[in-house]
Amino acid sequence: MKKSFCIIALIWPFVLLSQTSLLKGIVSNSSKEPIEGVSISYENKGTTTKADGSYQLQIPTGKTIVVTFTHVAYKSISKKFTLRSNRTIVFSPKLDVLIQSLKEVSVVNKKNAAQGVLAIDTKKVKRLPGANAGVENLLMTLPGVNNTNELSTQYNVRGGNFDENLVYVNGIEIYRPFLVRSGQQEGLSFINSDMVQQIHFSAGGFQAKYGDKLSSVLDITYKTPKSFKATIDLSLLGGSATIEGISTNKKFSALIGFRHRDNSLFVNSKQVETNYTPSFSDVQSYLSYAFSDKLSLSFLGNFSLNNYNYTPISRKTRFGTLANPIELIVYYQGQEKDSYLTSFGALNLKHTPNDFWTFNTTLSSYNTQEEEYFDILASYNLGAVDSNLGSENFGEVAFSEGIGSQLNHARNDLDAVITNMQFKATYKKDENQIDLGILYQNEQIKDRIIEWEVIDSLGFSVRPLHHSINNNQPYDPYTGSIEPYQAIRAFNSVQIDRISGFAQYSRKGFWNEHQVWYNLGVRAQNWRVKPNDQPAVSQLIISPRAQFAIKPDWDQDLLFRISGGWYSQAPFYKELKDSNGNIKADVKAQQAIHAVLGNDYSFMLWNRPFKLTTEIYYKHLSDVNPYTVDNVRIRYQAKNNATAYATGIDVRLNGEFVPGNESWISIGLLKTQENIDQRGYIARPTDQRLKVGVLFQDYVPNLPDLKAYINLVYNSGVPGGAPSYADAYQFQNRLSAYKRADLGVSYVFVDANKKAKAAWLKNFREFTMGLELFNIFDIQNSITNTWVRDVYSKTQYGIPNYMTGRVLNFKLGVQF
Repeated sequence: MKKSFCIIALIWPFVLLSQTSLLKGIVSNSSKEPIEGVSISYENKGTTTKADGSYQLQIPTGKTIVVTFTHVAYKSISKKFTLRSNRTIVFSPKLDVLIQSLKEVSVVNKKNAAQGVLAIDTKKVKRLPGANAGVENLLMTLPGVNNTNELSTQYNVRGGNFDENLVYVNGIEIYRPFLVRSGQQEGLSFINSDMVQQIHFSAGGFQAKYGDKLSSVLDITYKTPKSFKATIDLSLLGGSATIEGISTNKKFSALIGFRHRDNSLFVNSKQVETNYTPSFSDVQSYLSYAFSDKLSLSFLGNFSLNNYNYTPISRKTRFGTLANPIELIVYYQGQEKDSYLTSFGALNLKHTPNDFWTFNTTLSSYNTQEEEYFDILASYNLGAVDSNLGSENFGEVAFSEGIGSQLNHARNDLDAVITNMQFKATYKKDENQIDLGILYQNEQIKDRIIEWEVIDSLGFSVRPLHHSINNNQPYDPYTGSIEPYQAIRAFNSVQIDRISGFAQYSRKGFWNEHQVWYNLGVRAQNWRVKPNDQPAVSQLIISPRAQFAIKPDWDQDLLFRISGGWYSQAPFYKELKDSNGNIKADVKAQQAIHAVLGNDYSFMLWNRPFKLTTEIYYKHLSDVNPYTVDNVRIRYQAKNNATAYATGIDVRLNGEFVPGNESWISIGLLKTQENIDQRGYIARPTDQRLKVGVLFQDYVPNLPDLKAYINLVYNSGVPGGAPSYADAYQFQNRLSAYKRADLGVSYVFVDANKKAKAAWLKNFREFTMGLELFNIFDIQNSITNTWVRDVYSKTQYGIPNYMTGRVLNFKLGVQF
């Protein structure tokens, strides 16, 4: 008996250790909302919460352990547990929001990750430094998203151009002005960051419910107010004010935003001396009325007026090498006056008759009235700079290699009205979902194009490409007639009718113990183009798409996904217009076969959450419509005479590099080429081989309310800067790499986690002040070239048109 007791006494501790208890509960935030994706761990074991915030974790009995609950957007907590018997214990903690973090829903939302969608909370987007602060500014830090013009909100995605990106606000496609030539003319993005509730972004392989474009989808949802708030932001670049509120019966809500912007601070930092008086303003509203829990009506409206008045005076640019420096001096006469007036309105009726069905009917109309008028005479001197260190004239122009002038003229007007009606239905039961939709769209576009460029008769500048007379000045007199380098005169009236629809099926479930999600869908569109009283041309496209994702039941938190399909981009007005302004109604839709393979790996590093996202993609394009890019203006050939491909890899590591602050590093490798008229493959205008983006957030340890935001971007040079209408096969030289660093520093006086100490601050919900330093290292980035030729060697020089220099900006933000 004594022997048996001794044996039991010896093995009993091991029996206790081998037994396990169950720890379970629901993790929620201060608003009692469940939090998905909370990491719950002890030692080297752990789990994560589900969509409803619930979790279950096996813990040892008879041993004291510390269980830690962590989430990228909430403050971590730890709890000790010592269980003496095998039992179940319920622990449901509440996590506090981590104010310093830039909360990213995609880190925790497995459904979005399975769909290849990045979801970002926009509360901190406007705090990120950038010449164009907002949603697009953040997108520029992502892999595969490129832009080498800080004054533009347009972006290229994985080898596509600006026109290949879908942008939706509350499910309605958004358009941008047609005639904008340069980033400094753009003014404001349509998206008002203060009004945004959700952002979803997909860089490729997206679902059939999205439209017919080749590259990406940016899906924006404006928020429905829950209480009264007023937000005001002011800076040296302009200001904004947003008011939101809800009626006492909770049925009517209103969200209204006003914005004004002035880019003269940036333009004055450039090498061109100008008189520049831009005015970019808009007002947006989102109104909603709930008739009942099942029926609601909402209105989204926008009115924007961008006036761009530009009077260049002079320019001085030095380029070349240390041994052979060259200086270009230009004196200007004339001015440019552009006006872009856009208005947009949409009504949406949402009906939810039961727990399974949701119906949305939307009527929307968009109108843009654009004027582009300029007459600018430029007289230039191209001179060789004295590089002899011992010379009295060191650094000065020794002699002129070229003297000339050019006159640019335009009287362009455009009036476009786009009206559509859309119906969508969603059926959702258990883990199954069916989405259906149909849309009719009518486009009425009237366009007058009168523009020409005359280069002087001295022969110092590039002649028209078709010029056949031998020019041997100054040795032989030039006897040919003066003719425009390029001239366009066209009057277009185009009507386009489109009918499109989609159907898709989604399901999530299990394959053995592994979680799986898949989506199957198809789109179709028929469009009819009737230009200038000519016979109408009708075409049809069909676009099947599919997605599949699996989260293995492994110890590591891994998610694998594959997506793709046959994507088609039906031509819009710009794709139908050739370089001479003529409409080609028979232009076909560009086709692209997408294949995207992705992986998400979530892990703990330094006891903090991190996520590594990797995507490999390939796109094969046919019926390609070749184009050239000048600043942000795209000119198409209006021909389907090319094939192309784009392939690459995107990698992004995000997490708490600094405790409590979400940052990331992005790296993208891309190669995209096209074969025009079977002449062989050459780089496309968007062939940005290397992209590196860094978004870094930090704070002062002893002063946590003083926060810093750093935005770093490196983009390798793209082919470009060639003379207008030049043969792409003869001009494949690349522009210089784009390098930019922006810094923002702000101090929080009052916010949700910091109560006001001073009496005058008690009236504010939030009060922040800060400074932004754009282009910290004052790097000279160029977007295009100005082309001139010296008289002696007939050498053509591409003189860089540099972007903005170093600029300091002050910001003030308050919320009532």
